[in-house]
Amino acid sequence: MKLLWDSALGLLVVTGGLLGLTLPFGKLATAAGAPAMVWAFVISLGAGGVLLCVLLARGQRVRLTAHKLRYFFVTAAVSYAVPNLLMFSAIPHLGAGFTGIMFTLSPVITLVFSILLRVRRPNMLGIVGIAVGFLGAVMVAVTRGEAGQPADLFWVVMGLLIPVSLAAGNIYRTVDWPEGTGPIELAVGSHLASAAMLLVGILALFGVKAFAPLGDVPLVVVAQVASASAMFAFFFRLQAVGGPVYLSQIGYVAAAVGLFAGTIFLGEHYQLLTWAGAVIITAGVFITTKAQSRTSMKAQSQAA
Repeated sequence: MKLLWDSALGLLVVTGGLLGLTLPFGKLATAAGAPAMVWAFVISLGAGGVLLCVLLARGQRVRLTAHKLRYFFVTAAVSYAVPNLLMFSAIPHLGAGFTGIMFTLSPVITLVFSILLRVRRPNMLGIVGIAVGFLGAVMVAVTRGEAGQPADLFWVVMGLLIPVSLAAGNIYRTVDWPEGTGPIELAVGSHLASAAMLLVGILALFGVKAFAPLGDVPLVVVAQVASASAMFAFFFRLQAVGGPVYLSQIGYVAAAVGLFAGTIFLGEHYQLLTWAGAVIITAGVFITTKAQSRTSMKAQSQAA
């Protein structure tokens, strides 16, 4: 675990893989009638609650300050509540595969934001890796652009807002990270803040009856809570180790995992070009990982 906790590549693969499982879980839940906002609430409350228990079991607690409260609620909105709501709303209209591809646009948008705001800009090899991964994403998108019917333009635009929100969150969390605060504490606070915001929206728009469909998919709820809890524990650590641009590539891994999960668990079928794109996405991740390693070695050499 110590080796994984300090490995940018290991954290990227684990975090992206767990994120990829959210797509098939979300498809099963929404197919059972659970509103998108309710499923987003399940993820935030489940992850925040489990990680809070872990934090308390370790003899730690969430220490609230004005800075942390701001961080919790801004992160909750732009990183969790909004993109999850958009994602689960779009899946029934665009399909899980096409919606998953939206995650792969996050590194490109994060890179643009990072350059504009001068936040840990990657070297040329890193940019090449992101470009290769994006090429693979385009190949996948060409073969999985609709859910059995032409996608409505409105839902395509909603889907495109997912990576924009994620990219904004990637940059914000790095810029405003509270000093001396650990990743699990930040995950707990941000997710519980997201759950609180979503709960208000659910009760205002749907009422308590909106939670009824969850009783039809109890195993999916348990699996989603378990995977989300593990993912976000690694998520914030990856943020600290790799930076916002490297972190954003979990979308590439998630898209590839989504293809396998859809094939194995949901009976979905994909063209050869789709699988070729997934391989190219993986190559892009490894190129950027190499660039990240070089940047770290250079920084350590300069420090010495």
